[in-house]
Amino acid sequence: MSRIMIAPGKYVQGYGELKKLKDHIGDLGKKVLILISRGGLSRLEDTIRKSFSGSDSEPVFDVFGGECSREEIERIRKVCSEKECDVVAGIGGGKILDTAKAVAFYEKKPVVVVPTIASTDAPCSALSVIYTGEGVFSEYLVLPKNPDIVLMDTEVVVNAPSRLLVSGMGDALATYFEARACIAADKTNMPGGHATKAAFALAELCWNTLLEDGLKAVLAVEARACTKAVENVVEANTFLSGLGFESGGLAAAHAVHNGFTVLEECHGLYHGEKVAFGTLVQLVLENAPEEELEEVMGFCASVGLPVTLEEMGVREIDPERIMDVARTACAPGETIHNMPFAVTPEDVCSAILAADALGRHFLA
Repeated sequence: MSRIMIAPGKYVQGYGELKKLKDHIGDLGKKVLILISRGGLSRLEDTIRKSFSGSDSEPVFDVFGGECSREEIERIRKVCSEKECDVVAGIGGGKILDTAKAVAFYEKKPVVVVPTIASTDAPCSALSVIYTGEGVFSEYLVLPKNPDIVLMDTEVVVNAPSRLLVSGMGDALATYFEARACIAADKTNMPGGHATKAAFALAELCWNTLLEDGLKAVLAVEARACTKAVENVVEANTFLSGLGFESGGLAAAHAVHNGFTVLEECHGLYHGEKVAFGTLVQLVLENAPEEELEEVMGFCASVGLPVTLEEMGVREIDPERIMDVARTACAPGETIHNMPFAVTPEDVCSAILAADALGRHFLA
């Protein structure tokens, strides 16, 4: 089986980099379709227009409709064609970025991804998550290549709520542990090959960066300060985790996240908050050493990620509802089957309850 690693064409990160958007786009094209939310447009339009000032290129703004749906993708494709744009740029959160990636794929145009938050590892990926117009998950659109450019402006990121950065840490937290499990099981990664040593090294570096700089970064962002720790964690959340998960592989942590989506009380949680608890569940399934469990729980508690069901919003534990979570996590095709041993819903239910008990003991 081949070893495969995929990555964006260019990754750019720094304070104020959005002011240089046109410079980074370079020769990709002259007429850039900018997909952005109404709020993002009011905050960032002047900065974007100034980046194109004095050049022979121009931005064409289009306000995102709110869902990465087939209807919205087709609407923006029409705008792209009618305005004769030769580059698509998504500026905003995950659904805007996924929509821009999908439009660029269908229109055969380069795509530039500009996240305004560092809350997930999705920006670097060759994937779009498609929803219905009502916001219900529909399908995954697997793309033939990663974005041409990913641009992270940390000036924008530090002005977002710190909880979003923490959520990104929860998503990034799983990267090393899931890649480790996939490699131990000799399972394939997202592009359908085996992990390279480089991909695993990036996944491990991601975890080490979170341990070293996570708490410092949260405190800095709460003070609206952009420090070296913030820069390091933004890179871990976006780039190291993005490459690490896609080219290393997913396992139990993300499947448990998917399981918790069946509980209404968890709907207010961000993706990474559920993934963080899913990582604890995965470690219980693996019977990880006590020292490793304490290290992960200590990190989560220090930055504000959940380590108990109560912190997940589940205040009354009903074993049958936890079993519903476990069954969903173990559905056919779920990434939990990338673990190096067979996993049943009963195993997952027990691991969730045990992870909660460990978290409560740790906090006490």
